[in-house]
Amino acid sequence: MSTRQAAKFSPARPRTRGAVGDAHLVRIPEPVTTTDRVVLEIRRFLSAGIFFNAQAAERAGMGLTDMQMLHQLQLYGPATPTQLATLTRLSSGGVTVALDRLEKSGYIRRQPNPEDRRSLLITLVPARLRKLAGLYEGVEAETRRLLATLPERDLEAVVRFFEAMRAVRADPNGPVASRERQSPPR
Repeated sequence: MSTRQAAKFSPARPRTRGAVGDAHLVRIPEPVTTTDRVVLEIRRFLSAGIFFNAQAAERAGMGLTDMQMLHQLQLYGPATPTQLATLTRLSSGGVTVALDRLEKSGYIRRQPNPEDRRSLLITLVPARLRKLAGLYEGVEAETRRLLATLPERDLEAVVRFFEAMRAVRADPNGPVASRERQSPPR
């Protein structure tokens, strides 16, 4: 990479296009209120979590989408491909491709759905998941250790917050979903 190219991508010299008002797009401003701090910490936590999951998926020899599909099945139990598409907001084709990879690698089984003979039920293969469990043991233990330092009322507030956030995210007609359907600006 040439010196000129390196300067172009230097984090110390962010490039902005457009109005001065776009500076917040290049670097998130320092938080002013407690709400600002919470939003900033959530973004940092999500970013770190995504990279952690990507690294775990890489170590397991799979892609991030496949790893997240396994997480959805662990969190919500056996599901139909349509239910998984709703949970993940992937297209039906995207879900099918991910399930094909997971089935081929032995992580899931497609079984007849006892409640609807026209559909399938996707289930996890526990023996195959044992190798993945070790990837998350350390982070889960540390999370539990940190949570143990909080009073019960604070923990209840955290639970209420995440339940409310999940409900907003899950609402197919809610504000998060409507923004996701919009095309990104060009």
